[in-house]
Amino acid sequence: MSATILTLIAVNTLGWLVLQLSIAAAATRMSSTHFATDTLLYCTYAWEIPFYRKWLQIRRWKGLLPDGAPWVGGTFRKKRLEGRNPTYLRQFALETRRGEAAHWLMLACFPIFFLWNPPWACIVIALYAIAANLPCIVVQRYNRQMVQRLLVRQR
Repeated sequence: MSATILTLIAVNTLGWLVLQLSIAAAATRMSSTHFATDTLLYCTYAWEIPFYRKWLQIRRWKGLLPDGAPWVGGTFRKKRLEGRNPTYLRQFALETRRGEAAHWLMLACFPIFFLWNPPWACIVIALYAIAANLPCIVVQRYNRQMVQRLLVRQR
């Protein structure tokens, strides 16, 4: 491998690491009021659960994704439900919005890498951004819908 390609790999890897950890840390520290309700970005639709279950087989792979919030100081774990208390479930839903927002922002940042990469690397960067963030967004949306269904049943 040429030194140029190794340099690109190093710069892109370090760039993504810094970018993703910075965005995650910032989202973790943002006020919960930004994530308290389902705004246009966070509203979920009835078709999503069947789509995620049947076509994406989400229950087979969602447990393989890491919960990155603890890596940047987040204290609320979203890996699995740890209770059915309505207060806990509302907080869980809020934290899925926080995680979803962070991953949308991370995904939106991939064009920054186009500034120094050749066209072939831009394609790789775009594919990485999608592969690293879209599954996390889908899991956040799926989990939030499941939690909201529990809340509705409890009322």
